[in-house]
Amino acid sequence: METIAIRTEFIKLEALLKYAALVGSGGEAKIAVSEGLVSVNGEVCTMRGKKLRPGDEVTFGRATLKVVQA
Repeated sequence: METIAIRTEFIKLEALLKYAALVGSGGEAKIAVSEGLVSVNGEVCTMRGKKLRPGDEVTFGRATLKVVQA
């Protein structure tokens, strides 16, 4: 599991996928999320603007990311 440290209150799901280099563009993030390929805290999430806060876990493919406060 990889940790992603944020300095703000939250990060949006599509921004997290791009920041972690799991997708190459916002368009790829939009497709992945809308097709139900991304899970947040163990549940499929189709909201690409979902606000992720420290403690949230995102799974995409074989990658699992945990959001932590920097």
